[in-house]
Formats: sequence, structure tokens, C-alpha cells
Amino acid sequence: MIDNTLFWSASVEDLAKGYIFNEDSGEFICLICNEKFENGIIYPSLCEGIYYEAKKAIAEHIKIVHQSMFAYLLSLGKRHTGLSDIQRELLHYFSQGISDKEIAKKLDSSASTIRNHRFKLKEKEKQAKVFLALMQLLDNGGVKEENFVAFHKGAKMVDERYAITELERKKILTTYFKNGVDGPLDTFPSKEKRKLIVLQQISTKFETGKNYTEKEINDVLKAIFHDYVTLRRYLIEYGFMERDRDGSTYWTRT
Repeated sequence: MIDNTLFWSASVEDLAKGYIFNEDSGEFICLICNEKFENGIIYPSLCEGIYYEAKKAIAEHIKIVHQSMFAYLLSLGKRHTGLSDIQRELLHYFSQGISDKEIAKKLDSSASTIRNHRFKLKEKEKQAKVFLALMQLLDNGGVKEENFVAFHKGAKMVDERYAITELERKKILTTYFKNGVDGPLDTFPSKEKRKLIVLQQISTKFETGKNYTEKEINDVLKAIFHDYVTLRRYLIEYGFMERDRDGSTYWTRT
């Protein structure tokens, strides 16, 4: 699965670009799909007859494959952005350079109302800067709390159950995978936090970007636990995987 830790630990500047540069590997890594472009290699453009160096290639990749980083971040929804539906819609229109008057017509509103929304969004930006500064000072000067497990961006029903530290994760995996995480699952937990960690580990057995048939899913899950049907159902229910309407194709969430 996609390394969500990479996404959530990226700086604001890197999130805006949509990629990071790993100095150790010399690779530019897409924060959306984890596609990698190695520095020093020339890549064919998605437009025929053009070639780009790695940095230019990943920028084109984000623009063409993912539309834009702006569109992707906006699509994450209120849980991740803190924006209401109307604020997200307005930001979409603002990004297109549409005037307040034109937006007001589209939304059956008034230009003054749109201007008021612009003002509130600017205030929200200021608050976000202060909050980021506070968190940075807390990290630099205080006692650091344990790192929390990063879950996939498609996680459903996110609440306190997802507040799991890395230490808790290791203990849970040791308890339920007695022969190691590459071995079978001893029992399937009933408690929510434990269930989430076990499902997250199981989901790593599937490749991101690859489509699976139900039989292929079952074959992988049978090697992990005898009740593979339950595992498959919970992987879907908790958003670790998706499937099409007829259940013929499955894929992991990023």
C-alpha cells in the first residue's frame, strides 16, 4: 500500500508540489501514488516525442495522472481539509479565476456573500499558520509524544479507534501474528483498535495499483486465516480495499 506516513509527514511546501525528493535514493516520489522518478534518468513524456529529467517528469505525472495537487487535496474532504462543502466549492471556483459576480450567479448568491467567504478563508489561512507554528514549537521544545500509526487516506469511520501508537501496533501484531507478520493470523480480534491494526497489516499483502479478482483475493487471505470471507468483508468495510459493483475486481485504497 501507499506509504501514508510519507504523505502526512511531508512539509506544506512538498504537499503543494505533490512530491518529495529522497536524498538517500536520489528519487522524486509522488505523494499521491508513490510513483518514483530517479534523478539522472530521462523519462519519456506522456506527450509523444518529448523527454524530461526526473524532476520535470514527476511534475508532469502529477498534472496529467492526478489532474493537479490542488484538485487532489481539495478532494480529500472535510475530515482532512477542515473545509465545509461550500468552502471547497468556492476554492474550486477561485482556482479557475472566476469572478465573485460569476460565482454568485452559479450559487444563487450575492457578490458580497462571496467576498465574505473569501475573507473567512483568509482568516482560516492565518489561523493555520499560527497552529503550525505552535505545533513546531511543541515538537522542538517539549517532550515528544509517541508517534501515531498513519492510516490510509480512504479510512472510514475515523474516530478515537484510530489513535494508535507505533508501540501499540507492534504489541498487537506480536499478539495476533505469533509466528511473525509473514505467518498466519492466530485469531481475528474483536476489539476495534486491534482489528484495525491487523487489517492494515493484511492489506500490505496486496499491491497498490493492481486489480485483483475475488479468487485472487481469497487465495491470499486463505494463507493468512481460515475465515478469509470475514477478512475480505472487513477490508472493504474499513476502506482498506474497494471493489466494483459486481464484485469482480478488487483493489487497495491509497
